[in-house]
Amino acid sequence: MRIARFTTGNDPHYALVQQEGDRTFLAVLGGDPLYMPAMPTGERIELGDGVRLLAPVIPRSKVVCVGKNYADHAAEMGGEVPTSPLLFLKPNTAVVGPDDPVILPHWSQEVSYEAELAVVISKVCKDVTPESALSYVLGYTVANDVTARDAQRTDGQWARAKGFDTSLPLGPWIDTDLDPEDVAVRSRVNGQLKQDGRTADLVFDIPFLISYISEAMTLLPGDVILTGTPAGVGLVEHGDRMEVEVEGIGTMSNPVFRRD
Repeated sequence: MRIARFTTGNDPHYALVQQEGDRTFLAVLGGDPLYMPAMPTGERIELGDGVRLLAPVIPRSKVVCVGKNYADHAAEMGGEVPTSPLLFLKPNTAVVGPDDPVILPHWSQEVSYEAELAVVISKVCKDVTPESALSYVLGYTVANDVTARDAQRTDGQWARAKGFDTSLPLGPWIDTDLDPEDVAVRSRVNGQLKQDGRTADLVFDIPFLISYISEAMTLLPGDVILTGTPAGVGLVEHGDRMEVEVEGIGTMSNPVFRRD
């Protein structure tokens, strides 16, 4: 099952995504599927003109991110693989959806893309075991952990570098049936392939991450975990377009702008 969040110009709605050949339809749901069963209203809309996909989830309290969780990315950043997960947070104000612009902050000249698989939490999650961790997952989506590299180097803490407005595109929808153990995670800039990794190469796998995070902080319905990015990160400039793809979910694209 795939769950999307969309608008036709009015209030956002949730829908089940239905594919029929090369056409995509949205079966509109009543209410928020994070808090109630996914019950179609009977209304069905074709995805196209007049329909805009939004970020499929706005995290209720936090986005928990994992740094250097691919050995090849740790190496390209000039560091060792951590002996335990390296955690940091993004605020929910960083979230944007498919095709929304990523605005380069005026205080940074080195902004980079990071393709990632994102985990969406379905229920209150505290002190869970790795064996039970996946039962707390609603599904998975595509994420781009946009990062101001110069601020990351100079600030010590990563809050500004990782948490600025528009620094977290999420989309295009949540896939509840994905097996995340070994799927491709890719990025492209202006159509050119930049990253091409697989989740089988995660240093710390998803069940372990959920358990580890839940020992430190309570995860709430709608919270999101970013699982790390493979090697190949690089800088983007005004006018570029970033694409992030996770095999089995889909592709999300965002233009890059710098305000005068």
